[in-house]
Amino acid sequence: MNRLPTSVTTFAAGNDKLYVQFQDYWNQYRAENLGKKVHFETRDGEGNTISFSDKEKGLNTALRKEILRVAGINNIDEFPLQAWASHPTLKWASFAVVNQLIDAVLPDTLIDTIGLYTDVRTIGYGDSAAFDIEPRDLFVVSKAGRGMRQAEIRKQFRGQVTILPELRELTVAVSMYRVLAGMESLASFTAKAIRSIESQVSLDAYNAFATAMAAVTATAGDTQLRVTGWTQDDFVRLAQKVGAWGNAKPILIGTQRALQSVLPDDANYRYDLSSEYVTMGYVKNAFGYDAMALPQVANWATEFAVSISDSALWIVAPGNDKLVKLVLEGSTIANTSGVFDNANLQQTSTLYKAWGVGVATNALAAQITLS
Repeated sequence: MNRLPTSVTTFAAGNDKLYVQFQDYWNQYRAENLGKKVHFETRDGEGNTISFSDKEKGLNTALRKEILRVAGINNIDEFPLQAWASHPTLKWASFAVVNQLIDAVLPDTLIDTIGLYTDVRTIGYGDSAAFDIEPRDLFVVSKAGRGMRQAEIRKQFRGQVTILPELRELTVAVSMYRVLAGMESLASFTAKAIRSIESQVSLDAYNAFATAMAAVTATAGDTQLRVTGWTQDDFVRLAQKVGAWGNAKPILIGTQRALQSVLPDDANYRYDLSSEYVTMGYVKNAFGYDAMALPQVANWATEFAVSISDSALWIVAPGNDKLVKLVLEGSTIANTSGVFDNANLQQTSTLYKAWGVGVATNALAAQITLS
């Protein structure tokens, strides 16, 4: 399992078993539903095979125990559920725990989704993130005469880019009575909240990346870092340029559909049913450079649309510096209404999470627009 963030371990106060358990549940959810290659446990503590549904039931039981611990309640059986459902401390504790579950997995989830071109960092409440941009140029080495004491003095200066987090909110309807009665899964609810936040953060990061790459233009009529149409020669030329000027090994990224275009110029090639191109949908290593697929992101504003362009490939050198910087501010917080605040007796809970994205880098990148 991934290490828990400091804020989560502080909140857990030595009772971190639930949060590690949720990491395992979330990894299995991503593996079975999203096709992610992540590790999760397939057996319980006694060596018995455990299914995902059984794992969710056990997690919900552990969730209720943790909520009661945080709320300081140890006599829940002494009163009917209807009475506990309106308990203000229990209401607060429920979403305080949910918030920590979100923070336990969100950073690593984002790194897995957008980490190829995005540097993900966490900062405290009220903070902003300042990124120092080192000069990319090297010092000039010139010929000198035997009687010259020194060459022309060279000095470089750092630039700086500041990223300010912006607050986002997500409001959902919940029923505390159904949660306490075990009729509504808090584990499933939390998983969907994480996916919702992840989707929006990924879209913001990609939009920043795509906007920056769209600004890459030809210089003096030459195609320096941007070409239209796939050719093997253009790809190798751009990859060499990004690697040489970026001082790092470049890779090719794009959606799986876009990467299907990465084939040799010579049409006299063959691939069998067990080849990478058939089993993965693209060539994993093309002409000496690794190729990696970006997970597609749904565009919920338009029915069945997707967000990441299928008509572009990008050459980046992530070993040097990521083009996009993402900062997550503080922990997730929640504001939950009372049981009787709404006419239909539905409780609403608003989750607040602040993040900011921006392009702050000295790295180079190139774009191939597929014709």
